[in-house]
Amino acid sequence: MRQNLPEADILVIDDGSPDGTADLADEMARSDFHISVLRRKEKLGLGLAYINGFKNVLAKGYEAIICMDSDFSHDPTVLPKLVEALNDNDFVLGSRYIPGGSTPDWKLHRRLISRIGNLTARTLLNVPIKDCTTGFRGYRREALEKLGFDKIKLTGYGFMIETAYQNYLNGMRIKEIPIVFPDRRFGKSKMSGAIVKEALFYVVKLRWQNITGKRTAVAERQPVKN
Repeated sequence: MRQNLPEADILVIDDGSPDGTADLADEMARSDFHISVLRRKEKLGLGLAYINGFKNVLAKGYEAIICMDSDFSHDPTVLPKLVEALNDNDFVLGSRYIPGGSTPDWKLHRRLISRIGNLTARTLLNVPIKDCTTGFRGYRREALEKLGFDKIKLTGYGFMIETAYQNYLNGMRIKEIPIVFPDRRFGKSKMSGAIVKEALFYVVKLRWQNITGKRTAVAERQPVKN
C-alpha cells in the first residue's frame, strides 16, 4: 500500500484479532508516524468496527477515506484509481460485478450467494449499484458526515448494503470501478448463514418500509457511473 499511495496515512483497525496483527502494526507505527492502530478488545462485528474507524478519521479532519481489507484480497494497485475517482465523486466502490471486475478464485456456491445477495439488494431497494457488498471503497468527508451512524445496528455485511443505500438516498455522486477480487491469502472468510440472513432480512425490511411510506428518499439522486 505504501508504494501505491505513499502520501496516505494508515489506520489499522484490529477487532480483537488473536493473530498478533495489532502488535505488529503498533511496532510499525513506532517508526512510521503515518501509521496508527485502533484496538477493539473484543469482536463486536464488522459494522461497529467501521463506525469506530469512521469516527476516528472524521475527528482527525481527513477529507478522503479509503477502506480495504488487509488479507490481500483488495489489490493496493487500485488505490490511486479510487483516490482519483473521489476528485469528481463522493462515494466510490471497487466493484466485482461490472465489466472488468471478477472473483477468479471463488467457488460456485460463494459466487451465487454474493451475486444473488447483490441482485436482491439492487432490485428491492431500487439502487443502481452492481456491488453493494464490496468492502473496497472510498468516501469523501461529506459522504461520511451524512451517514446516520447511530441508527445503524447491523454487524455483518448488511452494513455494506446500508451505507451504500444511505449514500444513494443522500444524493451522493457515486461511481463504481472494476476490481479483480482474488481469494484471501491469510485467514478465513467471515461469511456465515447468520450474516447472510441478517443482510437479507434487512433488505426485505427496508423494502417494506419504502412500500408503506415509512422511509422516504431524497427528491434528486445522482446517477451511478461505471
